[in-house]
Amino acid sequence: MIVMLQLSSYFLKAHFDLVDAANPLRRLQKDNPKDDQQALDRLPKQGVLILSITTLTAGAVLTVVMVTAGAINLPTLIILGLAFLLAFFYAVPPIRLVYSGYGELTEAILIAGLVPAFAFLIQTAELHRFLLILSFPMVALYLAMRIAQSFESYALDLKLVHKSLMIAIGWQRALVFHNVLIPFTYLLLVLGGLAGFPWSLTWPGLLTIPIGIFQMWQINQIGAGAKPAWRLLRLTASSLIGLSVYLISLAFFTG
Repeated sequence: MIVMLQLSSYFLKAHFDLVDAANPLRRLQKDNPKDDQQALDRLPKQGVLILSITTLTAGAVLTVVMVTAGAINLPTLIILGLAFLLAFFYAVPPIRLVYSGYGELTEAILIAGLVPAFAFLIQTAELHRFLLILSFPMVALYLAMRIAQSFESYALDLKLVHKSLMIAIGWQRALVFHNVLIPFTYLLLVLGGLAGFPWSLTWPGLLTIPIGIFQMWQINQIGAGAKPAWRLLRLTASSLIGLSVYLISLAFFTG
């Protein structure tokens, strides 16, 4: 169901990128408008729309099946509804959160917040404070990853007039915000441990601190004008949240 929701959002975004006369794709080749139009005409606008309708339908059918089977109660349905609204308006006009400056934050809340809540509710039928203790750090870490990735596409985003979070707040503030989010993540994990979250599940998430420090150093180097190693930065940013989730999950399974 979650995969269908994410695919629907992706396909809807692609469709409206193609049909919107003011979309960033149409600004990519301002010096060659004829070539740009021909490139756009080759893209399957209706095909992408059909794919989005198909995945939305599949998700709706799965929802009905789970409700009929009694696997979804009211709180679960509310969380799923919020996830749908974020995924839908992330891509669809007139809101189009993806180009509003809040796209990265929307992704973080959806993927690192609502999806785990939905999965937890399916298994337990009720929320628990420990879920919030884990979700908030992962939302911050996911947002840090997206900001780090945005540095590579910053120049292109400016050219496309693509209002990402970095464009909205400026790259200097984005750099500071990124370097605040990473230590804030580990602070939240420690505070969660002090608030009663089992330390056997907390300390594995702290093992990624060296990677977090290295990622902050990479961003600081970019801010200082050093030549960026984009591939390494992408790997570091993805590994930081990926390993954090893996180690905490492993602690749940083995603890």
